[in-house]
Amino acid sequence: MVSLNDQLEPILGGKSAKALAAAFDIRTVHDLLRHYPRRYDERGQLTDIAGLELGEHVTILGRVLRSDQRRLERKKVWLTKVVVTDGHRTLECAFFGPRHLSNALRVGRSALFAGKVSIFNKKLQLTNPEFHPIDGDTEDTDIEGFIGLIPVYPATASLQTWQIAKCVRQVLDMLDEVEDAMPMELRAKLSLADYGESLRAIHVAKDWPAVQAARERLKWDEAMAVQLALALRRKAAGARPAPVCRRVDGGIRAAFDERLPFTLTAGQVEVGAAVAADLEVEHPMNRLLQGEVGSGKTVVALRAMLQVVDAGRQAALLAPTEVLAAQHARSLRELLGELGRGGELGGAENATRITLLTGSLSTAQRKQALLDAASGAAGIVVGTHALIQDRVSFADLGLVVVDEQHRFGVEQRDALRARAGENVSPHVLVMTATPIPRTVAMTVYGDLETSALRELPAGRSPIGTTVVPAAEKPAWLDRAWQRIREEVAAGHQAYVVCPRIGDEDEESTSDDFGNRPPLAVNDVAPMLTEGPLSELRVGVLHGRLPADDKDAVMRAFAAGELDVLVATTVVEVGVDVPNATAMVIMDAERFGVSQLHQLRGRVGRGSAPGICLLVTEMPAGTASRTRLDAVASTVDGFELARLDLEMRREGDILGAVQSGRRSALKLLSLLRDEDLIARAREEAQALVAYAPSLEYFPGLARMVADLVDDDRAEYLEKA
Repeated sequence: MVSLNDQLEPILGGKSAKALAAAFDIRTVHDLLRHYPRRYDERGQLTDIAGLELGEHVTILGRVLRSDQRRLERKKVWLTKVVVTDGHRTLECAFFGPRHLSNALRVGRSALFAGKVSIFNKKLQLTNPEFHPIDGDTEDTDIEGFIGLIPVYPATASLQTWQIAKCVRQVLDMLDEVEDAMPMELRAKLSLADYGESLRAIHVAKDWPAVQAARERLKWDEAMAVQLALALRRKAAGARPAPVCRRVDGGIRAAFDERLPFTLTAGQVEVGAAVAADLEVEHPMNRLLQGEVGSGKTVVALRAMLQVVDAGRQAALLAPTEVLAAQHARSLRELLGELGRGGELGGAENATRITLLTGSLSTAQRKQALLDAASGAAGIVVGTHALIQDRVSFADLGLVVVDEQHRFGVEQRDALRARAGENVSPHVLVMTATPIPRTVAMTVYGDLETSALRELPAGRSPIGTTVVPAAEKPAWLDRAWQRIREEVAAGHQAYVVCPRIGDEDEESTSDDFGNRPPLAVNDVAPMLTEGPLSELRVGVLHGRLPADDKDAVMRAFAAGELDVLVATTVVEVGVDVPNATAMVIMDAERFGVSQLHQLRGRVGRGSAPGICLLVTEMPAGTASRTRLDAVASTVDGFELARLDLEMRREGDILGAVQSGRRSALKLLSLLRDEDLIARAREEAQALVAYAPSLEYFPGLARMVADLVDDDRAEYLEKA
């Protein structure tokens, strides 16, 4: 018999164990049994082909509609083309190999097909997919052992779902009784099934009610582990007092408010008051400020930082990239004017100093920046991960502002907190331009209070978004470049965004089956300068450029010395050029919904309306095109956030909570399980209030430890 913690190699053998470890980092019995089926197929019921995504490795259950074969003389191989149907749509499978395939895949036969989705002749295709017949006399024990429902697992090109199913069956046949981590009283209160029974039932289910009961129990384990971790973190964050930073009449914040050239929105006033009140008490502020691109989060954060400076303390602004850190430093200096020139000629009497600290500074610049932070000469320090290093110290750090939390792990936030000293914890304000549904905020940012800026400041212009189907209508792409020329002729500027940088080390040619790699900046920029945008001034910006070059390009674009900027998603957050009115996003299906929304927020920031063109070769009716059409149909970021959550695989967004190897959310849906998550949060808070370190609940403590790695476990132990 085997237990959940046993290694797989002695049980499955070296070959299978190594394949599971390489593909999914699955090493123990528990790892394998928590590799839950993505879905279930029933004999006679086929997979919906319309939902397939380009580039995704998929397993589908389909019926052979047509099968044709011909010899390719040039390659000396047979090409077998099999058309598979789900009863509504068709999918082509192309096999290059032996002639006998046509017998195994004759018309009318049902089979599981597994491969990577590509495009050929404007149609979705699987090239050389693995297949596994599930009817007739070839059926074997890999699938036959599953009575009723056939589990379909997340798989890879080298490890198919039926191979994973065989490993699961082998382990289940040897599994000993499983101890339940959840207390019996709590299980009874919530009417939950036994953990061991649920772990078995989700893999070997006779019917849908059995699957549902197992999923409900396993979802609760996921929700409780996350919410307990967050409850412990909230308790730990409140254990050390924060510096009290009271508002000062006649201070630098008041002077800044008097000089503002615009009126604050009602949202900025309301959120600003809440933040100001948080800063005036000893309990550390931990607040998430979410708002659309251009909603004025930076002004709210700056007013908070000035309140801290008025109290004689320092504020740190942490940005995800050097480009954005430099942009923030410039923006803050421009907003403050003479109030931001402390120690300089022309600075106001009560001015503060803004210091930029990034990894690419020269030795002399870095030494001066470190001195400014350590001595307290800098009231506001702006930087990247360089701020977190042990060598950086602050005279009296009162507030940490983190821009774009999704780019940082929890450890970075905690490390910067530690810069304030052993016995105090600075206030923390996290900003994100990605609108977040309530359940995500409750789960991913559950240790933070949340505020939202929903209205845009006066003067922001509307953005029109259009999908450009380049494969179906090539003339539309020609028109897109013409549109860019028209915008530049009108005195405006434009972005062209590509999903890849591109260089000689990357694959830059199509494969044998006509599939090309994503478009790259280094390929698209010369194509434009030699072709449709030859008369315009075109610049290039991406993450591999030296820091000085990146800064020079951004300065040139901001100054109007460049007409078009061809870039990667380095322009996604914080880049602010009001004169930019147009954006073309190449291979737009390669980006997520929220990312597309973030990107288009870079245009229309001035008085002129903005346009965003989403270029794609994906056929109409596919899931990718549907997603792009949805982005084009609305500019409501909160509506798109819910759509993004519906379309993403569950668990992808838990990085802000978890720093272990695997995602903890495998079954829990942050959208559909809102009530369950809310109940789990209440139960977790009650349990931590009763047992602050879960000392009476060793099983629950193990659940939390499984969620996080050793560093996080150590952090939680300190709670």
